[in-house]
Order: sequence, then structure tokens, then C-alpha cells
Amino acid sequence: MKKVIKMRELIGDFAENKDKAKKIRIEQIMPALSREEEVSLDFNGVDGATQSFIHALISQPIREFGNLAFDNLVYKNANDDIREIISIVYRYMQESLDRA
Repeated sequence: MKKVIKMRELIGDFAENKDKAKKIRIEQIMPALSREEEVSLDFNGVDGATQSFIHALISQPIREFGNLAFDNLVYKNANDDIREIISIVYRYMQESLDRA
């Protein structure tokens, strides 16, 4: 099963509200990952994001699900800036998991 989350419909054209990220994480990402579903975050129409938004969106799933989150979180239509922020958060989380 695959869960598709159309980010623009939930956050508009710029991803910066950490409360919205938390809501998406709690209500959609975490339940889907707990069922071992692939989660596709579709950033079509989203022009940018803050690092704090992306961190609030994906750090807990990575912390709790580890490799399952790395394998099952997919980022569609993310521009280069958003992809770079996602990479920064992934590197940070991987380093913190390695230290644990």
C-alpha cells in the first residue's frame, strides 16, 4: 500500500509552519509507517521549505522507524532547495542514530 500526501494542499507554496509539519507527521506519516506502507510526500507546487519544517516533518519517523523510514519515505516533485534540506536533515539524523 502507498500513502500519497499532497503537501501543497496542506501547507501552501512554502513549507515553514512547524505545527502543520507536526500534524502531518502525527496524523499521516507515523500511522502509515507503522503499517509499513510507503509514504510519498508530493511537493508539487511547493517553492521552498525551512529546515525546521522538514526536521519537524521527518526526524521523529526516522528516529522511531530507522531503516524502514529511510526506505519508505519518498519525496516527489521536490525542487533542488527542498531536496538539499531533506538531505541535511537525513545526514543529521543518521549521525545522531550512529551515536546512539
